[in-house]
Amino acid sequence: MSLPGLPPEDRELSPYTGYTRAHWEAVADGLLRAAWQWATPRGALLDLPGRPSASGVRSDGLEGYARTFLAAAFRVAGARGKDPYGWLERYAEGLAVGTATPGRDDAESWPVIRDVHVGGQPMVESASVALGLRLTRRWLWDRLDGGVQDQAEEWLRGALRHVPAPNNWYLFPFTVAGFLESVGRGDAETARVRARALDLLEGWYRGQGWYADGDGRAFDHYNGWALHLYPVLDAHLRAPSDGVARHGSRLHAHLDGFALLFGADGAPVHFGRSLTYRFAAASAVGLGAVTGHTPLTPGASRRLLSGSLRYFLDRGAVGGDGLLSRGWHGPHEPTLQAYSGPASPYWASKAFVCLLAPETHPLWTAPEETAPCEGPDRVLALSGPGLLVQSTRSDGIVRLHNHGSDHVGPDEAEAAVDEDPLYSRQSYSTRTGPTARGNTPDNHLSVVVAGIRSVRRRIHPLGAGQGEGWGWAASWHRPVFPEGTPTVPGLRVESVTVVRGYHELRVHRVHGAPYGARVEQTGWATGPTEPLRSALHPLHGWDAQDEVRAPAGTAFTPWARIPRLVAETRGKSLYAALATLTGEPEPEPAVPALPTAEVTEVSANEESVEVRWAQDGSWTRISFEPLHVEHLPAR
Repeated sequence: MSLPGLPPEDRELSPYTGYTRAHWEAVADGLLRAAWQWATPRGALLDLPGRPSASGVRSDGLEGYARTFLAAAFRVAGARGKDPYGWLERYAEGLAVGTATPGRDDAESWPVIRDVHVGGQPMVESASVALGLRLTRRWLWDRLDGGVQDQAEEWLRGALRHVPAPNNWYLFPFTVAGFLESVGRGDAETARVRARALDLLEGWYRGQGWYADGDGRAFDHYNGWALHLYPVLDAHLRAPSDGVARHGSRLHAHLDGFALLFGADGAPVHFGRSLTYRFAAASAVGLGAVTGHTPLTPGASRRLLSGSLRYFLDRGAVGGDGLLSRGWHGPHEPTLQAYSGPASPYWASKAFVCLLAPETHPLWTAPEETAPCEGPDRVLALSGPGLLVQSTRSDGIVRLHNHGSDHVGPDEAEAAVDEDPLYSRQSYSTRTGPTARGNTPDNHLSVVVAGIRSVRRRIHPLGAGQGEGWGWAASWHRPVFPEGTPTVPGLRVESVTVVRGYHELRVHRVHGAPYGARVEQTGWATGPTEPLRSALHPLHGWDAQDEVRAPAGTAFTPWARIPRLVAETRGKSLYAALATLTGEPEPEPAVPALPTAEVTEVSANEESVEVRWAQDGSWTRISFEPLHVEHLPAR
């Protein structure tokens, strides 16, 4: 960890992490102190070192200002205006200088806000500026000269007058409008953009506290750090507000399941884009505690919040220069997107929303309690997003099986070149990451035609459910091949995952495979020095098994190996396998393919499969015409 000056651990109040509210304040101050070393002379831009994003250096400098301002705003607002390091004075000067002549090519001016397709990134940052100003109004905005207020408003209104990306971006002008209304500068324009965003949210809501990030099927960490954070915090700051009950109840429902997506080591599940935002994944937990819209106790909330923060600090997220790097633990290029600039990781500032709870709040005074994954083994089926969550207490690992989130827009073609390992894989966890492009994909069923592997792009959910100690999720997809490879008409893969304990029953039915094709199923990618065990047992349909290497590694290990099953395929055929990822210290004993140590009997044909579990003699039955999944007691 490269943040000096942290207080001593308090293992009496925080037996799991040692962190208290004072640690959160110290981390915020440390991150701000390091980032401000790279400010322009008058503080309008923070030009952090590193290669620029696709938006360019000036936009990146604004990003440095805006995202760190959000951390400072939570820090000072939570301290009821106490600002021992004078952060707000710096941001006030930067605001005045940056908005004086927007678009000018000088050392300080901010870029103009434009439509998303012509350099729209400043619209994203306008929301952080507006929210920071709203949180610190009494100590910053109200003390500005009227002329500075006018020019800041004019710059911010650019977000209301230009086209956002067709997803959570609509909440950026929503947030700007909320600030303008809060300082008496609202009008028909602010009302219109707020109504538009709220209408879109209604259409994107899928139940169980989950929103799609746009009109497609993108479900990821943007739920917590954007789709819930902006409307719930806005309603909280506007209270009393009609939105408090509606959006607050959805946050409550979201946290009921989302809280399970953190491992015992504090890691959030490694899934979806923008993972370089790291502990921002816990922002919804903090927001729930601050607003009261949470099913979690204060002690469990702090366990998740501080566990996530400490997880990244202990694993090199902050470099020797005190800056957050672009990556996961430390720098990791495959975790990034084209929009990831040097200051992008400071979206993690959203986690500091927890500081809005004063020091006397139960979030900070109650003893830490266990995280949800540290209780009994759990299975949670989320039918709206098409996700299946599986946690095991013995190793603290949480696994997420993806049968519904693809990040493919409704108007996008299913092009293999756009395949994204952060969405396309069948399973993700808190201890593993997907292999990089160019390496063998982990947790993937590929159809191989003429030596070319297919990828999974658009995912069509078929359902999800759960029972006592078990659960399932299913989907189908059309295998997509790289450009230049002929389309295979009629080719389709139906997939079902059934979990119980740490076992994953993976069943696929392939339709329309051409002569000479084969199928490959891979398991979890793990490193040679990691205390993890990845196994993949053939149960039905597979001809051979081996192990392949991923030299580019994952976000967790610089080099990885992956178990693999292979079989010839033609027409319609069914394949079943048993996968496991465990943190058990001892290696798995060698066992024959069938019966395995976990499964004693398998019966299958092209339409269905039955598996008998060795543990208790119970049965899992999957049939495809129509799809039906059930788990039955021993007979």
